[in-house]
Amino acid sequence: MDVLQLSTFQSVLLTIVAVAISLFFLLSAALAVLAITLIKKIKLVVVKAEDAIDSVEEATETIKNIGSNASGGLAFLKVLKSIVEIVDRKSK
Repeated sequence: MDVLQLSTFQSVLLTIVAVAISLFFLLSAALAVLAITLIKKIKLVVVKAEDAIDSVEEATETIKNIGSNASGGLAFLKVLKSIVEIVDRKSK
C-alpha cells in the first residue's frame, strides 16, 4: 500500500478545510440548540397567552350572567367575587 504524499501547500489546504468543516458543524449544533430553546420559550408564551384569553372570556361571561341576574349594588360585588374566583382557579 502506497502512502499518499502531499506537498506542503496541499497539507496546509487540507488542514484549513478540515478546521473550517469542524467549525461549521460546531456552529450548526450550537444554532440548533438555540433554536430549540427559543421554540420552547415561544411555546410557553403562547400557552400563557391562551390561558389569559380564556380567563378574560370567563370573566366576560360571568359579568354578562351576573348583570342579567342581579340588580343594584350587589351586582358589582358579585362580579368582583366571580373574577377573584376565576383568577384563583387559574393560578392553582
